[in-house]
Amino acid sequence: MPEASTVPHLYEVTRRTLQGDPKELPAVWLYDERGSHLYERITRLPDYYPPRREAELLHANAREIAGRTRAATLVELGSGDARRTRFLLDALTELGTLRRFAPVDVSEQILRASAAAIAADYPALEVEPIAGDFVHGLDAIPAEGPRLVAFLGSTLGNLYPAQRAELLTTLAGELDADDALLLGLDLVKDTTRLERAYHDPTGVTEAFVRNALVAVNRELDATFDQRRFAYDPQWDPQREWMDIGLRALAPHTVSVRRLGLELAFAAGERLRVEISAKFRHETFERELAGAGLAAASWWTDRAGDFALVLARPEE
Repeated sequence: MPEASTVPHLYEVTRRTLQGDPKELPAVWLYDERGSHLYERITRLPDYYPPRREAELLHANAREIAGRTRAATLVELGSGDARRTRFLLDALTELGTLRRFAPVDVSEQILRASAAAIAADYPALEVEPIAGDFVHGLDAIPAEGPRLVAFLGSTLGNLYPAQRAELLTTLAGELDADDALLLGLDLVKDTTRLERAYHDPTGVTEAFVRNALVAVNRELDATFDQRRFAYDPQWDPQREWMDIGLRALAPHTVSVRRLGLELAFAAGERLRVEISAKFRHETFERELAGAGLAAASWWTDRAGDFALVLARPEE
């Protein structure tokens, strides 16, 4: 779970979102050690296409990205096991510019394991893991440039528009003129394919989402009962995001004792755990511009499923 220094903030955010409409658990509760391992299993599911599409794009374009950025420091926000990041590590190492890798992740267990693996496989690199979420970890980003900040896996889509704007604006303020930001974006596509990607027949995705309740019960002395909720991922066509959560099967009350909350759920009421926004080229370029960034390059797969975007601060 999160670093001790971020716990008060997480508790306060959780208190606020559980009292919102709809009720919501911050997505960070998904990523304890078990949740992080479940997510890695999700990335291997046949219908969960984003990791494969992103890996194809990184494999095809890593050398060009390395040549355009000539990064001395590679920072990855929400690094997980950093599996796909190795395409960038290989290309930048081959180019001879890379000296430091700084993975940032909320799961200390996954972070330690991946940092140790990277350090063993790339002995010439300085590996500086940073435990924290991708917002609070920004303060610890190494200063030596040129820097390439990678935010892959379409994790940007898990943020609401206002949160995306805040993060992108913060990054634009942190980046120097020779730094760059690499983003992985899942694109709008057929609704059936999107729904299959988030509701696999093996139940791994459902187990991942339900694990947030396990974590909250453990950490916040809560009484969420899995049997009282159905897994309920939905496509929101207006906002163009997957709304991922659980639906109460009958009226009941949940206690969250550490936060002093009593939550009444009506039959059919949803508990949101995560959103996953999908993007369009033109509208996302406007988001970048609003944050003080400009897209230098776009790469998409042949099916138009996924995109990599290289952005820089506007001059």
